[in-house]
Amino acid sequence: MDQSLKPGTHLSLCTLLLLSLLLIYLFSETNSSESIPVTHKSSIYRDELEAALEGASMANKTVIITIVNRAYTEGDKPMLDIFLDGFWLGEDTRQLTNHLLVVAVDQTAFERCMFLRLHCYKLKTDQGEDFVDEKTYMSEDFIKMMWRRTRFLGDVLRRGYNFVFTDTDVLWLRNPFPRLTLNQSVDLQISVDRFNGNRWSQKNPINTGFYAIESNNKTIALFDEWYAQRNNSTGKKEQDVLVDLMHKRAFKRLGMGIKVRFLDTNYISGFCQNSRDVNVVSTVHANCCRSIRAKVTDLINVIHDWKRFKDPFGNKTMEFRWSNHLACKNSWSS
Repeated sequence: MDQSLKPGTHLSLCTLLLLSLLLIYLFSETNSSESIPVTHKSSIYRDELEAALEGASMANKTVIITIVNRAYTEGDKPMLDIFLDGFWLGEDTRQLTNHLLVVAVDQTAFERCMFLRLHCYKLKTDQGEDFVDEKTYMSEDFIKMMWRRTRFLGDVLRRGYNFVFTDTDVLWLRNPFPRLTLNQSVDLQISVDRFNGNRWSQKNPINTGFYAIESNNKTIALFDEWYAQRNNSTGKKEQDVLVDLMHKRAFKRLGMGIKVRFLDTNYISGFCQNSRDVNVVSTVHANCCRSIRAKVTDLINVIHDWKRFKDPFGNKTMEFRWSNHLACKNSWSS
């Protein structure tokens, strides 16, 4: 052994060698991790949806959501354009489009949404699903699309967002939020085809084309149970299954009980039962109608009715009446 080396020299050399090896390892790990592409599609999906929800959200984490496909965005007067006309012509409604999230189920609908400079999100559909064209009411594809919608909206609740879901065939003529109870005392507020006069009565025939829902453990559990019934409900749309759950006392059973309020058609109305008072109506839904063409025809008539009502130079001595929804009535026989 070389006697010229001082005591402790071997220890210092070993320490330097270990440090050098550690730096080489860390450097190689850093470079290798940077070269690995990100392939976690579920993380990308979550990030994209979260960004879309945050962009449209109100301060209380409430979002207005509608879902469209190509059939609702093409044509001389697309359904989406009529839907937006309601916000433009309505009372205290224009600013609500800042909180509207348009969920597109195909590329054409997504591109149209982006062109209109709205908050847009493209929904990933399962392999083999095709929601591009019009889905005839109660067809197999229609039912499948409604269940895909239910699954997506349940995901929104799980992210902690409250939302008002609105079909695109609903005209927002006045801001409906003053008619809604947006706090934890009511979990779900849902439209009906015909109002029986009691806002707490489960005998009201519900319509899932317009509803407001709070995000909490009870409503998340409801959506989970609702969606889980899809394979045991052949020939039923998701609305029918929700009615079944209601009649089986699911609203009372889940959590400490889900408090549901049924919305008066005088304010949240539709073609099944017109609002009795145009002075207070907030929304008009083209329900009790079978085809997009019929809905478009009769919703344009509603817009004309609204313009006539709002015209300051119009004849105020004549009693206001809604136009007959003839196209929708005739759609059931075509």
